[in-house]
Amino acid sequence: MDFQTVCDAMTTACCVVSVEKLEGDNYGKVCLMAGNRAYLDSIERPMENVVMLSQKFVPGIEYTAYLNRDLNFEDSCYQAAVKKKMLHAYAHPARFDVWFNMSFIPLNYEEGNRCYCLYIMEVNFKPDAKRMSTISSDIATGVLETCIKLRSAGNFKQTMTEICHDIRDICESEHCCILLMNHALRKCSVLCEALSENTKLVSMENYVNDAFYDIADSWKATIAGSNCLIVKNEHDMEVVKERNPIWHKSLRDAGCNRIVLFPLEFKNELMGYIWAINFSDSAADRIKEALELTTFILSSELYSFNLVERLHFLSSMDMLTGVMNRNEMNNLVDKMVTEPEGENVAVLFADLNGLKVVNDKEGHVAGDVLLRSAASALKEVFPVHSIFRAGGDEFVVILTDVAESVFDEMTEKLKTVSEKYDHLVFAVGKAYEKEVAQIRRALRLADERMYADKKEYYKLHADMKRS
Repeated sequence: MDFQTVCDAMTTACCVVSVEKLEGDNYGKVCLMAGNRAYLDSIERPMENVVMLSQKFVPGIEYTAYLNRDLNFEDSCYQAAVKKKMLHAYAHPARFDVWFNMSFIPLNYEEGNRCYCLYIMEVNFKPDAKRMSTISSDIATGVLETCIKLRSAGNFKQTMTEICHDIRDICESEHCCILLMNHALRKCSVLCEALSENTKLVSMENYVNDAFYDIADSWKATIAGSNCLIVKNEHDMEVVKERNPIWHKSLRDAGCNRIVLFPLEFKNELMGYIWAINFSDSAADRIKEALELTTFILSSELYSFNLVERLHFLSSMDMLTGVMNRNEMNNLVDKMVTEPEGENVAVLFADLNGLKVVNDKEGHVAGDVLLRSAASALKEVFPVHSIFRAGGDEFVVILTDVAESVFDEMTEKLKTVSEKYDHLVFAVGKAYEKEVAQIRRALRLADERMYADKKEYYKLHADMKRS
C-alpha cells in the first residue's frame, strides 16, 4: 500500500500508524509510517511553546522519537489497527494548551504482524462544545444528570458524593474517588468516594496522610503530558512501574489491577484527581469517553466551589493574626442561639495586657508582632476555627462538645505556652454552659471574669497600666 498517497489525499493533518501485534492482546512498537504536509508540519514546525523530542520526521520510526510515550494514543492506535475499530476522541492533553479532535481509522492491510490505521488530527485553540457533545446517548444522559445535580445542589459535598457513586456505576468499578490537593499546605483530602459492596479495597481515608501529597504530586509526571492515565492490563501496569515504581507498589499492595486517573484542572489550576479502580472489561471502551466530559464539568464546578470557599475564608479571617474575625464570631453566636448544635459550650476571653505600652515604647510594628504572637499562642492550644479576634487586643475562643475539665486544662496550657513569647501576658476569663443556646450568657460571664483578671494584673503591674 502506498501510505504517502493515502495521507496526501487528506486535507487535515493525517498520518499512517503501524502497530506491532503480539500474542495475548498485547502490542509492541507503534510507528509513524508516513504523513501529509499538515501532519509533518506539526512535528517539523511545532506550535509556539511546544517542544518536540525531534523536529525531523523519519518514516517508519517509533512515535516516541517525537513525543513522550502516551498510553492513550497507543491504545487508540491498537484498537484501530489491530482490533479494526473506528475511534474518535476530543481531548486536551496537559502538554499542549489546545484541544485535539482525533480520529483513528483502521486500514484493511497487514504485513506479517504489522497492522495499520490512519490517525487524523484537527487542532482547536478553544474547546468546541459541539465536538465535546458528540458522545453516545447513555453517556450523554449520565453527563446531563451530573449537570442537573450540580446546578440544583444544596449541599455541594453531598452532591459530589452522589456523583461519585454515579461515576463508579458508569465505570462498573470497585472504587471511585475525588481527591483534592492543597498545594500551599502540601496536603491532600478526600472530597468524596464510592466503594462497591463486595470490594476488598478500603477507603482512601486510610491512605491519605501528611506524606500522601508527594505521591499525588508524582501523578502528573506519570500521566506524562496526556489528558489522563488508563491502565487496562499488565502491559499498561508495567509502564506505570517504569515511570513511578513507588506508586506502582502502593497500587499493587492495595489490590488495584486497573485504574483510570484524570486530573481535575481548570484555568491551568490543578485542583486534584478523580479515579476509578478495577473497572470491568465491558466498561473499558466507554470509560474515557464518559470521564473526559464529566471531569471537564466537575473541574469547572470545583474551581467555583474553591473560589467561593477562599472568598468566604478571606471575609471571615483577621488578616493580621490569621484567626477568625468578629463578624464570623457574631455569625456563629447567632447560629448557636437559633440552631443550637452540641451538648455544651465553653468560652474563653483572652485580652492582651500591656499592648499600649509596647505600642508607645516600640511602635505599632512591635504591637502587631505581639498581636501575631498572641494568635500563635492561642493556635497552639485551640483549633484555629474556634479563635476569634473580637477587638483590638481582645481574642475569644468558642468551643462546643468539650468536657469542662479538658477546657480547664487547655486554659492552663495557654498560660504555659504564652511564656515562650516576648511580652505576651493574657488577662483571661472563662465560662462553661451545658446548653449551647446559652452562648450569650457564657460570653457575658467570660468577659466579666476577664476584666476582673485584668484589674488584678494592673494592681500588681502599675507600670504596664494603660492610660
